[in-house]
Amino acid sequence: MRLHNTSQLAGFAKADDLAYFLEAILAIEYVHEPRLAPSDELLNGLKKAKSIGWREFERGFLRLMDERRAAETLDRNLFASRSALLCSEATAEHCHRRLVAEHLAARWPDEDIRIVHL
Repeated sequence: MRLHNTSQLAGFAKADDLAYFLEAILAIEYVHEPRLAPSDELLNGLKKAKSIGWREFERGFLRLMDERRAAETLDRNLFASRSALLCSEATAEHCHRRLVAEHLAARWPDEDIRIVHL
């Protein structure tokens, strides 16, 4: 759910590390899906430049998800078994993984989606 999955945000966040640990610990395959990531512009506006607040980020990110047609173009089979959306935010309140989960659940009403924030 990151555009750039080679940076070390927290712990073992690089793609190769994630793939290894997800497989070794949980038998989960790692899939890098940039369509579910915020754009550099949105993320930088929120985190680095602090030129936008959370509400503006949320509106912009959801608009971006619609523009990317994420719910229409994602392979639903990726979510056929237990799935985890990962990012570096400590809580779901101000996190794009929550926005993605809610966006997909709203657009896939025929799927049995249960969102649990860990």
